[in-house]
This record gives sequence, C-alpha cells and structure tokens, in this order.
Amino acid sequence: MGALRERMVTAMELRNFSPKTIAAYIWQVKAFTRMFGRSPGEMGEEEVRGYLHSLVEKKASWSAIRLAYSALRFLYRETLERGWTVEKLPRVRREKRLPVVLSPGEVKSIFEAVRNVKHRTVLMTTYSAGLRLSEVVGLRVTDIDSKRMLIRVEQGKGKKDRYTLLSPILLDQLRVYWRMWQPTTWLFPGRLPGTSLAGRTVQKVFEDAKKKRVSISLQQFTHCAIALRPTC
Repeated sequence: MGALRERMVTAMELRNFSPKTIAAYIWQVKAFTRMFGRSPGEMGEEEVRGYLHSLVEKKASWSAIRLAYSALRFLYRETLERGWTVEKLPRVRREKRLPVVLSPGEVKSIFEAVRNVKHRTVLMTTYSAGLRLSEVVGLRVTDIDSKRMLIRVEQGKGKKDRYTLLSPILLDQLRVYWRMWQPTTWLFPGRLPGTSLAGRTVQKVFEDAKKKRVSISLQQFTHCAIALRPTC
C-alpha cells in the first residue's frame, strides 16, 4: 500500500493530525489489509465489518476498536474519497471501568523510591499537575508561573493550550530541582544539548519505582492524576 499510504499520510498531515495518531491509523490500515490480503481499494463495508468483528472476538478494548473504526473511516472517506455510508457501521458501546485510585501512601512511596532529584520531580509534576507523558517532557522553564500558581501546557491533547494548577508542594520541589540543575530552556532537559527529556526515560524511571512499591502502569498513574487533579 505504498502509494495509498503516502496519500493517507498526506491527507492526515493536511488536517494537522499528530504523529502518534498518523502512526496508529496507518498501523490499523496495514492490519486490515493483512487480514484479507487485498488492497483496501478492492474492499468495502463488508470487509470493514469483518475486521471490526475480529477485534471484538479477540476481546480488544473499546478504545482499540474505536481507533480502528476511525482509521478505516478516514481511509475510505478522505483518502479513497468513496461515497460509502460509514455511519451505518455499528458503534461499540464503551465499557465502564472503575478508575484506579492510589492512596496518598502509595503515591508517596513511588516518589520516595526515586533517588534522582530530576526524575523524582518529573514524576511529581506529572501526578500533581495531571499531565500526560508528552506534556510533562514538553514543559519549558517559562511555563511555570509561580506568581499565579499555574503551569502552562502548550499544545497538549488535541493540540490545545491550557493551564493547570501548580501546587505549593510541587513548587517547592521544582525550586529544589532548579537550584541543582538550573535548566534554561526545557524544564527537564535531555542528555543532548537543546533536547528535552525523552518520554521513554520517564517510563523507565516509573517502571523501576513501581517494581519496588506498587503495581500500576504509568498510563493509569497519569489517568488517576488527571481524574483527581490533586494538590499533593
């Protein structure tokens, strides 16, 4: 699907899709093509239904099925420009799950397991401000507004700017960190000059900490923070 892939990527870039969304959509289209061994242009609604049903049989999550649905809808409506009634495809009802809620002791134990001040500050910022991984590594020094006790998040989810609360305890931790590291551009700089801390580094720090303290994923840790908006 070389030429088709390029057309689809171009169409998504023109609509300002994020690189992560583009990669996810392309992966779904490749999986769809592999399942039937034919070009998407030779297939249609029947095959799409079959592909989505196969995901249901594999007990894929609702979010994964929704992603596949959106990717194939974009492929046929925007890239292939087919007059296809995508809206007739069934939507999968979203499953309801209770949120993961950490106790104050569990949160504290995760922070205490991280000895490196910079890494501990990254995790504290992620949790206290309710930031996603891409958002916390993208923070700049100028995004910290200690006068108004706010943190500016530039081009976060949905490529929208927003402000989130800066708690007094997090501000104290950021000041300790700044005195030790004195970052100039990126709040959490990477090893190479002019770069920010890599997301995979934060993931590894969290994985190492949770092995010692609590069983939870970084995504759950972040979602818990977003839901609670704590002032820890």
